[in-house]
Amino acid sequence: METINSVEAIMVRIGKCKKVKLEAEANGQKSTAYPIFSVTDVRKHTTKEDGIWVTYKDGVYNITDFVDGHPGGDVIMMAAGNAIDPFWNLYAVHKQPQILKILETYRIGTLSDADAEGDSSETLDPYAGDPKRNPSFIINSEKPYNGEPPLPMLVENFITPTDVFYVRNHLPVPQIDVEDYTLEIGGIGLRETSLTLDDLKTKFPKVSVTAAIQCAGNRRADMTKVKPVKGLNWNGGAIGNAVWSGAPLIDVLKFCGLTDLSKIRHIQFEGLDMDVTNVSYGASIPVEKLFNPHCDVILAYEMNGEPLPLDHGFPLRVIVPGVVGARNVKWLGRIILSEEESSSHWQQNDYKGFSPSIDWDTVDFKSAAAIQELPVISAICVPTNESNVKLKDGKLVVQGYAWSGGGCKILRVDITADKGKMWYTADIVNQEDAAAGRCWSWVLWKAEIPIDKNLKQTEIWAKAVDSNYNVQPESFENIWNLRGVLANAYHKIKINIVQ
Repeated sequence: METINSVEAIMVRIGKCKKVKLEAEANGQKSTAYPIFSVTDVRKHTTKEDGIWVTYKDGVYNITDFVDGHPGGDVIMMAAGNAIDPFWNLYAVHKQPQILKILETYRIGTLSDADAEGDSSETLDPYAGDPKRNPSFIINSEKPYNGEPPLPMLVENFITPTDVFYVRNHLPVPQIDVEDYTLEIGGIGLRETSLTLDDLKTKFPKVSVTAAIQCAGNRRADMTKVKPVKGLNWNGGAIGNAVWSGAPLIDVLKFCGLTDLSKIRHIQFEGLDMDVTNVSYGASIPVEKLFNPHCDVILAYEMNGEPLPLDHGFPLRVIVPGVVGARNVKWLGRIILSEEESSSHWQQNDYKGFSPSIDWDTVDFKSAAAIQELPVISAICVPTNESNVKLKDGKLVVQGYAWSGGGCKILRVDITADKGKMWYTADIVNQEDAAAGRCWSWVLWKAEIPIDKNLKQTEIWAKAVDSNYNVQPESFENIWNLRGVLANAYHKIKINIVQ
């Protein structure tokens, strides 16, 4: 194997090899004319100054110019000088032709045969222990698993059945032995405390909260019609409404010695789901959620009267009603009271909204606030987009859901079949009787609207209004953002009218 000692020599060799490779490909031949590097060579390149190198299978890649533009740049840096295979086994969404094509443009060499043979890229599947899911789900990502129910299933029940509730996972589902499980609690003004699941069930009152949880990317698929974004292509099913039961967080913290909240600004949560470097999922909420006794934050060990399912955080998760799903941390392992927000990637470099003019070249995640409460939203679940429908007595039956974050009540849902010339107010068929500011549940609604029977196709729009008189924006153009979050414009579907 030829040894290459200088950057200049490497670049000359790369240039020659690319020329040979292109010439070979032009003649219909497959060429492996790349410099040969050892694992030792690769491990010398872990900084921007030296060049950030990684390997994938038998390829060597210089991703220095790629890191800054990658939404998970801080995570990919963990692989600097090493194989990215374990990370891509974990974040398997990367294993797509278009992603592999992009990676190939950064290829600078081939791993030596000896090192490639000893590579551990074919590791055990970290998702092998994941639970079975509803086979009717629309799967947006296999590994980690992210799936949502078809929209018509959502309006069948005010309380979403556990197996119909959408699944949003960032990492493999952790395998937790409840006999060994403890929740660690600490931080400002607290004594370090460990509580078992039995402690949480026996030492604190059990309370129940009916609350909807929604992914920040719900209805992202609609936003991508304006311009592509980076994120899972959720339709409208990344939301569900359930009864959560467990211990009030404030009671648990008082048990741990909490008396003075004056220096506390944030409550951090860490999950037990971890990546290959043992970095766990994390998030935080402002401490005001704890100050206010009406915020109903609980440590839930039950969902719809049963122990939490694996996909929804068994044995324990935090439920922060009215707040984006990303802060309702599952598989809860630690709570920390702090002056600072969580330093987690998902708190600092994701789940934030930006101006439509911000792109991946200009984005500064530190400049934006982390999403907490979500804006008012609605969706049409029946009929579905592009479906064939028959009118009944000249009318169309339309059903859907609506919800608003922060405990706001849904006042009404407006439906139009002529692009806003005439609006009809839907009937709210299911709505929890909750106090002002504590309306955590969604509403289900239904409308019968007249349709011109001579039409062959028409478009149905829906918009909701909450108790602060916030209303959904008409279109996505002016709320588009590079991560496709906060996608709450009018829901619009097209239907075909058949006789």
